[in-house]
Amino acid sequence: MLNIRPLKQIAQYQDGRLEMQDVPCPVAPPGGVLVRTTHSVISIGTEKMKVEQAKMNLLQKAKARPDQVRKVLETARNLGWKSAYEKVRNRLSSPTPLGYSAAGVVEAVDEGNSRFQVGDRVACGGAECAFHAEYIAVPDMLVAKVPDEVPLWQAAYTTLISIALHSVRQTEPRLGDRVLVMGQGLVGLLVTGLLRANGARVMAVDLDESRRAYAEAMGAERVVISSKQDLQNEVREWTDGIGVDATVVCVGTDSNTPIEQCAEALRDRGRMVDVGITKIELPWRIFSSKEIDVRFSRSYGPGRYDPAYEWGGSDYPIGYVRWTEQRNFQAGLHLLKSGGLDLEAITTRKINFADFEPVYKALGDGSSQDVGVVMEYGVPEDALGQAETQTETAPEDPSTKRLAKPVDRLDVIGAGNFVRTMLLPSLKGQIPFGTIVNNTALSAKHVREKFGFAEASSDAEATLGQAGGAVLIGTRNHLHAPMVLSAIKSGRQVFVEKPLCLTTSELSEIDEAITAQPTSVQVGFNRRFAPASVELKKRLECVPGPKSASFRVFAGKLDPEHWFANIDESGGRVIGESCHFLDYFCFLFDSKPVRVTAQTTWPTEGAVPVPDSMAAQIEFADGSCGQLLYSAEGDTSYPKERCTVYGAGIVADITNFQSLEVHQGRKRANFKYGSKGHAEQMAAWLAYLQGRADHPLPYAQARQSMQLTFAVLQSIREARSVEL
Repeated sequence: MLNIRPLKQIAQYQDGRLEMQDVPCPVAPPGGVLVRTTHSVISIGTEKMKVEQAKMNLLQKAKARPDQVRKVLETARNLGWKSAYEKVRNRLSSPTPLGYSAAGVVEAVDEGNSRFQVGDRVACGGAECAFHAEYIAVPDMLVAKVPDEVPLWQAAYTTLISIALHSVRQTEPRLGDRVLVMGQGLVGLLVTGLLRANGARVMAVDLDESRRAYAEAMGAERVVISSKQDLQNEVREWTDGIGVDATVVCVGTDSNTPIEQCAEALRDRGRMVDVGITKIELPWRIFSSKEIDVRFSRSYGPGRYDPAYEWGGSDYPIGYVRWTEQRNFQAGLHLLKSGGLDLEAITTRKINFADFEPVYKALGDGSSQDVGVVMEYGVPEDALGQAETQTETAPEDPSTKRLAKPVDRLDVIGAGNFVRTMLLPSLKGQIPFGTIVNNTALSAKHVREKFGFAEASSDAEATLGQAGGAVLIGTRNHLHAPMVLSAIKSGRQVFVEKPLCLTTSELSEIDEAITAQPTSVQVGFNRRFAPASVELKKRLECVPGPKSASFRVFAGKLDPEHWFANIDESGGRVIGESCHFLDYFCFLFDSKPVRVTAQTTWPTEGAVPVPDSMAAQIEFADGSCGQLLYSAEGDTSYPKERCTVYGAGIVADITNFQSLEVHQGRKRANFKYGSKGHAEQMAAWLAYLQGRADHPLPYAQARQSMQLTFAVLQSIREARSVEL
């Protein structure tokens, strides 16, 4: 049970009062979710009607809602006038909620729900649940996940978009159809935009001149202000005297004039679709002579007002009902993701949730000029379109484009056995070698003579401080970040062996340095460059949907005398070694890691008091999953590294990056290789330094892998899942 203070919610009384009230926090309904609201949209037309009706006297209310009068009379007949009077009085004294289109973040999930997780960004609908309130409890079928590309203020429009979308589906527009949209309120404008997205030509009609600009922004080919222009003449001229193929009625009025105007505008056997709550009388002569097809559009689509669907979670089979309200939600969100609907054009303002009263006051007295009003809960966004989640972002990466001028020299800091064996042979003779820096003068001299460096030195800072050129850093881990910072400040192109750094504070310092002095930094994540990886990635790019991968690493026991056992120098095996395999998941999936759960599988006690063996599960934004088992315990007859990947119609195994086995199309293919990617990474970096190619591993990607590594360590230390 969440420990949440009494939440705020807007309440309306039937005497016209509006209040911000403290109410208890709801709980997720069976099979549903509890959502912390970040944004909701005031539906100007619907909520204006509710405000106006609330201010009516009893006689006016009776005229406006004859259906309610019939219910009162039925109660009087069955229970007597006293009971009927008490029922009416209780109804008038009870507050009712407002709002039905919102977005937010899932805070709790009922155990019967399998679609959502805590932390999911969602759009919510329903006048029975998606209120203007800080927390809302919503059934499963009235919730849809929001794509990462869609800010939540836009997602809050989803229910309204679905209302408009269902009316467009009822209209059945075909490419090139001419459709008249009567009324350019919020829903009417959305209908105009959706018809335009469907390839229809739209004539937008409204009484108010101020709606012209909004209708044009939503794609109307022609806008008619019927209070100033002759609608039928405009239709006749626009359609060459034929009449429009369809009309969509998006007005709320006691007059039958809009219905008659739409009927006159229609061609023979045209279609009329009603969306608004309006008076409808069908003059027999015109409707019969034209054989007009009249349809009603029921709210968000099939499923609306069906308790078994909305609250019971009984979905309609897609083969029988293609577009339910849930699927309309998803379609609307996809349209926002693809940029097919411009909500900024019709969002007249954003307000803080607490500042709701002036908006509703203007609705009640008729002075409102608003179209779309978004209420923000919590910290307001700085500007329209800005993402509401305060996520940490990498600085702009200058390394994504190739260099205009080739690098004239390469200096190397630290030339131990790994650098001498795995990296320098691939660079020798391909780029001028400048200075080699090693701890001892003798070893520096030896490497200078062996590989042809111009100079040998034991002064790293002096070499790093030289401007221009590139530098390769192959020292022990604790020196990586300080040396990278020095190289960045000198404007060098940097290659640093993994890990990039040992702490999140060092990562932040590198971010700041790159922002101040744009240059490139590449980390030695060589396995993504291995030939086996390249072949596997090529095949996975043709496989749709999320993937799952299991990487098993038998690292062997760590010698307490080895420098890696000194956590001050190495950062430990999680940071110093596991970062390789965590980066590999990011490479395979091309998706952002969003959540990690990790644990140690061997005591961090005794001679080596750091995590020596661990297991981690990483969830990615696209639904992919990576599982890493890094173990010091095992048997030496088993391969050191083995990765298995599962996807739609494919299973692949990489063993020590020497072999790749692919099962696909009911066939098995085997490949043999001889490299873990060191030479290939050096060749790719060399191509970048020479201006022949873009950077092969931009800083933002390496940075993301380091963030994931730190999150794994945090999960181990705090014994909980960590969100990135």
